[in-house]
Amino acid sequence: MRWGARTRRTGAAVIAAAAFLAGCDGLQGADAPAGGENGRAVSPLDNPDGTAPGLAPVTGGTDRAEAVGLIEQVATKGRGPKTGYDRDEFGYAWMDTADGVPLARNGCDTRNDLLQRDGRDLRFRSGSDCVVVAMTLADPYTGRTIEWRKQQASEVQIDHVVPLSYGWQMGASRWPEEKRRQLANDTLNLIPVEGRANSAKRDSGPASWLPPEKAIRCAYSVRFAQVALKYELPVTAADKAEMLQQCGA
Repeated sequence: MRWGARTRRTGAAVIAAAAFLAGCDGLQGADAPAGGENGRAVSPLDNPDGTAPGLAPVTGGTDRAEAVGLIEQVATKGRGPKTGYDRDEFGYAWMDTADGVPLARNGCDTRNDLLQRDGRDLRFRSGSDCVVVAMTLADPYTGRTIEWRKQQASEVQIDHVVPLSYGWQMGASRWPEEKRRQLANDTLNLIPVEGRANSAKRDSGPASWLPPEKAIRCAYSVRFAQVALKYELPVTAADKAEMLQQCGA
């Protein structure tokens, strides 16, 4: 795969590998998530591999100009048919064995890796350094602070910034399965968010859906472009135009 946008600054921190799942029910505390400064969100321009937490706004003329330059590199084409799409074409959900992406084979599934990356005040299943059962999440898409508990698991969902169905229609249907597994489990393409917002998005591109929190829309567009460039995925002309508009072009 090719990284299509230039790496900027050194803000991304690599998340410490979580220990292998063990133990049974109960709560075990943690002072801070592995891999971010207390879950503080980072601008996508400072986080080109997606290993640092969240999605902070892109502000200021210089950063917005850089965002526009990155988005302009994304190729465009028409959206193809959904024929043959199935979630399983991208591997089973939250697999730890998608080699070639951050945090693969660290003994913890992708979903729990992301909850650890972005959550604050983490609580783990007793005896485990992997399974998150409670946390506080600052949701970038809505601006809400969510006090999440595993009993209400669907309240926080992991969004694929570039939806898998969208990727399928834009060329992933012709990829080897290994590359599709990478797209589905790459930290760059994954953000824990409010479940209702994720459900509303479905498989939309930016022309059809943007986060309700307006301050984050340029950052979301940058992240969409970063994923598209890394995986050499085109976007529709309408999606690219919307992304550029959100960053002030």
